[in-house]
Amino acid sequence: MTDTPPTLFFDGVCNFCAASVGFVLEREREPTLRFASLQSAYAAGALPPLGVDPARLDSLVLVENGRAYVRSDAALRAACHLRAPWSLMGVGLLVPRVLRDAVYDVVARRRYAWFGRKDECMIPSPALRARFVD
Repeated sequence: MTDTPPTLFFDGVCNFCAASVGFVLEREREPTLRFASLQSAYAAGALPPLGVDPARLDSLVLVENGRAYVRSDAALRAACHLRAPWSLMGVGLLVPRVLRDAVYDVVARRRYAWFGRKDECMIPSPALRARFVD
């Protein structure tokens, strides 16, 4: 996956995750990121060779330059693809991972209770469909 565009894998039935993807799509500097649900066949094939279990739905996964980033690393690295001032969130990578991931985990554990979930993965609009894998 080193020659493919960066791909952000997300929990496709999570309302918060789908809203986060929408946030990225609206603020991305250039349309370089691709998106895929963790529940997709693409995730099932692409993530295990990188040491990531796609059945673990408690994390975003960003695959970039052949490497998988999870949890707060994925979220903050994805923010680096956004226009200013949103890209400044990337400075959060300077915060020790143990602290970042602790905050990330609190939200991840409660996201369904706080934001709800869908019965099916989100379906992108026809205009955005090419940005989604699988």
